[in-house]
Amino acid sequence: MKSKHDAVKVNQTTQENVEWKDKYLRALADYQNLEKRISETRSHDVKFAARNLIVMLLPAIDDLEKAAILLKNEGLNLAVRKLEEVLKREQVEKIEVLGNKYDPHTMECVEVVEGQEDDKVTEEIRPGYKMFGQVIRATQVKVGRKKLEKVLPR
Repeated sequence: MKSKHDAVKVNQTTQENVEWKDKYLRALADYQNLEKRISETRSHDVKFAARNLIVMLLPAIDDLEKAAILLKNEGLNLAVRKLEEVLKREQVEKIEVLGNKYDPHTMECVEVVEGQEDDKVTEEIRPGYKMFGQVIRATQVKVGRKKLEKVLPR
């Protein structure tokens, strides 16, 4: 009788061990997934730490670039080049648009003008920028249409 009772007890203990091992493996997997998510979040936060500051500085950089072109001042040109180097180090790049097809993901159309081809960018109004491949400011552009039809008021 003891042997039957012992066999039941061993079987029960074995089943409990399997259940505990399963719980342990699930908890371990959950913990590893949590560590991975935290690491990815931290990496993203570090990567984009300067993003907000850069976005706030872009209008001032635009103004400096315009002033450097208009005034042809070497000191101003040097300052603009240094700012461009800083942006480059932070993985910020201008979005090139002239002559390209209009892309609503990277561009904001502010005017449609008569042009040679439909949906081609004819003029850049304000430069746009990407940081680590993500748009942080869309480029404002004028987009061409072959022939603009005038709408007459009724």
